[in-house]
Amino acid sequence: MVKVLRSIVRGPLEPHVIGFAEGLLRQGYSRSSAEQHVCFIAHLDRWMRAEGVGVDGLSSSTLERYLAQRRAAGYVEYRSVKALRPMLEYLAPLGVLPIPPQVPPGPVEDLLGRYRGWLLVERGVTAGTARGYVDCVRPFVATRARSAGLDLTNLTAADVTAFVLAVCPGRAVGSAKLVVCALRSLLGWLYLSGQVRVSLAAAVPSVAGWRLSGLPKGLEPGQLRSLLASCDRRTATGRRDYAVLLLLARLGLRAGEVAGLGLDDIDWRHGQLAVLGKGRRAELLPLPADVGAAIAAYLRRGRPVTAVGRSVFVRVHAPHRALTTGGVTMVVFDAAQRAGLPKMHAHRLRHTAATAMRWRCWPAPGRRPPVQFRPVVRRDRVGAGGRDAAHGVGRLPCSAPGVGVSAGAPGEAARSVPRPPATARRAGHHGGGGAGLGAAACRG
Repeated sequence: MVKVLRSIVRGPLEPHVIGFAEGLLRQGYSRSSAEQHVCFIAHLDRWMRAEGVGVDGLSSSTLERYLAQRRAAGYVEYRSVKALRPMLEYLAPLGVLPIPPQVPPGPVEDLLGRYRGWLLVERGVTAGTARGYVDCVRPFVATRARSAGLDLTNLTAADVTAFVLAVCPGRAVGSAKLVVCALRSLLGWLYLSGQVRVSLAAAVPSVAGWRLSGLPKGLEPGQLRSLLASCDRRTATGRRDYAVLLLLARLGLRAGEVAGLGLDDIDWRHGQLAVLGKGRRAELLPLPADVGAAIAAYLRRGRPVTAVGRSVFVRVHAPHRALTTGGVTMVVFDAAQRAGLPKMHAHRLRHTAATAMRWRCWPAPGRRPPVQFRPVVRRDRVGAGGRDAAHGVGRLPCSAPGVGVSAGAPGEAARSVPRPPATARRAGHHGGGGAGLGAAACRG
């Protein structure tokens, strides 16, 4: 229980401070951390009382004014809007905060809003992809803003080329390619929606970047062992990081797929893992024994009981929300530093899994490597019910970690990618699905 002295919180926030402190403890904050937050709220409470501001007056501009005065007073902690987020998240459901005024969007944001809707509905991209495209083309649309609205009728190929030449120099190749890709998409939508008379998508110049020139190399077996050994599995953080690294290195998952993994996506009885990949496509992968044991160890003796939601991997520090894609990347980055390896990110381990499969399945010279690596799809198990249609999902094995967790086909090597069932291999071969990460799709 956090001790709250009413003598230090006697202003507009007094009715809410005790509930706020108890809410922090329920979210997994330590007692000392919750007490520090209460002291910060007490300072805000004194400022509100001196300024004559009530809880219903805590608008964005008012909070910015308070934080500016706090920084000017020499405080070195709790100086940004991020520090106020726990309190605002507690007060918002109570309905005591002011409702921000609805400002009608200008012509630029109105067009970008319609473009975002087209991407989500017609193109079927994710919300994150749509947001990235909109952010890339916002400067271009802003160049067409005039006092009477947007000038799109006089848009020419020279305007498009000039914008690309102005914003792309100094960017990384990948960032520049994203800009031109988003710009082509916007110009195509403007033509399809009748806002321009001629499609100018072809006027967007290409970015000089050679395919596979920067393809990251897979890790050597010794490097991968060092990376995994850097995780201290005596701690909750180490058990989480070890399970994350195994998923990346053994199954070749993307960072976003690991971050989006839910408790209901694991079928412990059948030893399978449901992954929602690119294009919102659900795939079923075999769950190797060592990966399953690592996940079970983390769930039993690492995942906080105060975790929010059904995500498998959550943050170490409170509030224990789902681990983000960037968080998964930082797990790999920190592990590489501890192991004394060069700087690397999560996708390096995906290439490690693909490289290991390539040399296992095509060892002889002259044999053609696969065009692409994709997980083996068991759509008969996913069905219309989506990723939750598999039987037994979300159940932890009752035995000790690692016991009873199916590893796929019998006789699996200790550090190899497991072979899928024979029916899945035949379906993948006749269906033309190609080789898959997480299943050795080689034929003798």
